[in-house]
Amino acid sequence: MSKEASARIKINDLLKEAGWRFFDEKGKPANILLENQTKVTQKMIDEYGADFEKVSRGFIDFLLLDEHSHPIIVLEAKSEKHSPLVGKEQARTYARSQNCRFILLSNGNLHYFWDTQQGNPYIITKFPTPESMKGYEHYNPDPDALVNEIVTSGYIAVTQKHDYDQSPDFYNEDTRAEYLKKHNLSLLRPYQVKAIESIQNSVRKGKNRFLFEMATGTGKTLISAVVIKLFLKTGNAHRVLFLVDRLELEDQAQRNMVKYLKNDFTSLIYKENKDDWRKADIVITTVQSLLSADKYRTKFSPTDFDLVISDEAHRSIGGNARAVFEYFVGYKLGLTATPKDYLKNAKPNENSTREYERRLLLDTYETFGCKSGIPTYRYSLVDGVKDGYLVSPTVIDARSQVTTQLLSDQGFAYVEKDFQGEESITYFEERDFEKRFFSENTNVTLCRAFLENAAYDPISGEIGKSIVFAVSQRHATKLTQILNEMADKMFPGKYNSDFAMQVTSIIPTAQQMSINFSNNNLSGRGNFISDYRTSKTRVCVTVGMMTTGYDCTDILNIALMRPIFSPSEFIQIKGRGTRLHNFYEQFIDPSLKEQHKDKIKTGYILFDFFAVCEYFEEKFDYDQVLALPVLNEQTTFPVGGEPPQPQATSAEIHTPDPLAKIDRKSIGTEGMKIDRMYFQKFEEKIKQDPKVKQGVNDGKWDYVLDYINQNIIDKPEDFFTLEKLRHSIQLDRRLTLREIVEKAFGLIPGFKSKDELINAEFDKFISIFKPNTTDNIPALKYYFKAYVTDNRLRDIIDSRDYAELYTYPRFGMNDFKAVKDKWRTAIPEYIKDYVVLNKFM
Repeated sequence: MSKEASARIKINDLLKEAGWRFFDEKGKPANILLENQTKVTQKMIDEYGADFEKVSRGFIDFLLLDEHSHPIIVLEAKSEKHSPLVGKEQARTYARSQNCRFILLSNGNLHYFWDTQQGNPYIITKFPTPESMKGYEHYNPDPDALVNEIVTSGYIAVTQKHDYDQSPDFYNEDTRAEYLKKHNLSLLRPYQVKAIESIQNSVRKGKNRFLFEMATGTGKTLISAVVIKLFLKTGNAHRVLFLVDRLELEDQAQRNMVKYLKNDFTSLIYKENKDDWRKADIVITTVQSLLSADKYRTKFSPTDFDLVISDEAHRSIGGNARAVFEYFVGYKLGLTATPKDYLKNAKPNENSTREYERRLLLDTYETFGCKSGIPTYRYSLVDGVKDGYLVSPTVIDARSQVTTQLLSDQGFAYVEKDFQGEESITYFEERDFEKRFFSENTNVTLCRAFLENAAYDPISGEIGKSIVFAVSQRHATKLTQILNEMADKMFPGKYNSDFAMQVTSIIPTAQQMSINFSNNNLSGRGNFISDYRTSKTRVCVTVGMMTTGYDCTDILNIALMRPIFSPSEFIQIKGRGTRLHNFYEQFIDPSLKEQHKDKIKTGYILFDFFAVCEYFEEKFDYDQVLALPVLNEQTTFPVGGEPPQPQATSAEIHTPDPLAKIDRKSIGTEGMKIDRMYFQKFEEKIKQDPKVKQGVNDGKWDYVLDYINQNIIDKPEDFFTLEKLRHSIQLDRRLTLREIVEKAFGLIPGFKSKDELINAEFDKFISIFKPNTTDNIPALKYYFKAYVTDNRLRDIIDSRDYAELYTYPRFGMNDFKAVKDKWRTAIPEYIKDYVVLNKFM
């Protein structure tokens, strides 16, 4: 097939996939015309096949029509051998003649979307849908309006209450604070206004990516609301996507968007409004949700959002999750307290190609257009404390005899004797605590030191609200039990095992527990003073759930009962205590509030049991090249298999065990009835299980999969196994248990074939690395697919045994030579890092 015909077939398929129609269908008129306003007919296709648009001067391109049959997009199609961009000016001329603003440029393998009123052509991996263009055609960006918009301290308050500044209570300094609180109004602080001005200056310079590096507690969500209003109000966005990195932050973001913007704009959480999200101006979701089953491609068009905001950007845009971020056209804003500066002091000629490519991929500054390492706007913890908006901790450095030895250069010496009396010595360091080295007495000592030195609530007189950070889930369980036993002795009859609670991902209600703790009703409230609203539970013991994005202003104690070596993690954990808080506001009775006006938070205590502060003060090298993170893929095990377990001591038996019976029966292609009914029965069982259903609704996948494995898989009443489920589905690849559950609950429409999965993975690669036509996209795709599916080829490429390609039938030397040098290593390394190979086998 010619390169021209091949390109046309691919483009035609992409048009159909996006919902464009060559013919009238189901009462809907065709919305694709040829460039000369000719309607495509079946006769043309029958006579010319894929080349039905061909004429003497070359190819006639497409006009895509809106719902009123008016031209909305010019599609300039090129042969596979040409870059789509060579048709850019020709397409612009024709688009102007048709009063058409939007242009698609494609050669079947590489595609660009171009809004001629805004910027340059942007690489996309899917054509926009007719439905997405309904709103987008009315989107008329006006950068000048954005740049010239006046943003003052009352920019959000005037949305919350349009006449807020007309009240005498607002102008009276003595009553202003109470007036703002009564109406739940938010005034911008000076540094927040400066942050918005920095975006306006960037837009003035033609930039469309921005990064805010701001300390925890400085109001990043409020600033996000201001940015959203700025873009929506000035017409520079018609819909906004707000990405968070954890489920519990969805609800928090939605509450804030309603609080700040509900009078002018609508917001919703995608998972709760999957069928009518288009009615909203702001859509909130986790990046993981969109990445799962490629929902960002199957449920959305590239033009559905004109502004994408990534909260905790250093986490939510890591690895191939960045494909979600890059999929949508338009402006991009990242917010974080701890950006990942993976390019600092790293040089391309001193790092391997693989390592440097990963650094580019993961670097927060690079992603958000701040290649110099300077964010669009920065406001640090030091700035916040200096300006009086944040508080600093009091550090309590507490070490037991054991932890002192663990922290020493030599480590803790553990002496063990064998049965012959021979001694062996093993040395443990702080990294081994509660992983390889366990000491119950050490945990007791740490908990006692915490309780005896904790800051107390200034009103109720009980231990202030606290977060304890443990090493692991198991460690968290131990600490919770110890703390509750000690609290029962210190405060007899007051807490009844409610003093401390484990809030980790293994606890099904952990997300709601963290919310209740922030809202001061975890296990009830007012245990000491009935009129005072504070959580009965005083301590949350966690591992990683409450490290980022968690807003609980009345935290008075943070205890590090684990060592920490990551500066960003340490900054995030410290940030849980830096916010200001007025304790008197927790009284129900206004007269009591007045009596306790002096009860405000001026600091918090940071318990450091593993010399974390000393490490970051004296030992950590801030100029070192930042180490790349260990890859943390969601492992897919062979169907019917389990994760590999540690090997127990081997045992050798000698009892004979011959076969007693063996039957053989050939099963035809139709399979057995039990195979055909098997999956349906499994679906019904898990859909009826209330714990599975609740876990799926809450997005608690670790809990759901663990529960099914323990309570449903391999049980005698049904004896479901993943191997049998796979055979009942007749799929050409391995399946994960999560896929099966997602299908049962309608979260995915069906199971993708091996080719469909590979195409989706390749699209992610394309959207992140953005090759051009001279890189021979079909050759890259063939190489990508071959490397994913062929074990032998992977061995050849990884060992650089290229001579074998001269005789290897599935992927020969000519195929290899068609791939440019840079991609010969980039594709394998990307696949190793971000593609789970088991599911393709």
